[in-house]
Amino acid sequence: MRKKAGFAALSGLLAALVLTFSMLEGMLPPLPGMPPGAKLGLSNVVMMYAAGSLGLPWAMALAVIKGGFALLTRGVTAGAMSLSGGLLSTACAWAVLKKTRASFALTGICGAMAHNAGQVLVAFWMMGPAVLGYAPVLILASLATGALTGAVLKVSLPQVERVSGFLVGKKP
Repeated sequence: MRKKAGFAALSGLLAALVLTFSMLEGMLPPLPGMPPGAKLGLSNVVMMYAAGSLGLPWAMALAVIKGGFALLTRGVTAGAMSLSGGLLSTACAWAVLKKTRASFALTGICGAMAHNAGQVLVAFWMMGPAVLGYAPVLILASLATGALTGAVLKVSLPQVERVSGFLVGKKP
């Protein structure tokens, strides 16, 4: 019983973190030197953790929650871009974490590139092929933001595992 309740608590905590980081990131000014629309991807730290620890279905559910939040707070275009990028990056991060021995930085970079690819696909569908010219700029931004989110996960992982172990009844 304790494990189920702890898992539910951890899932709710991660959902709250994803939404909080997403909202905070929307409040930050554009980053100097970054292309227009590029963001740090702070919520991707939570998504990578969820993909690696809770598994793909739960992590995908978090991506859907995040996409729904973007839809409700910023509109259809933002919701579609968040959902497509989130689902693709979560699947990519899960695959890299579970099927390779890649570092968190490389996992973050792959996830960031997949997120941008999902967003470019939606933009292509909505606006046409002109948006493909922006893809190389986003790839470069993915290198920086993905490496940063991977580093943040690596640094914060011991504390997160201690809390999550407590919640689901494992010894911290």
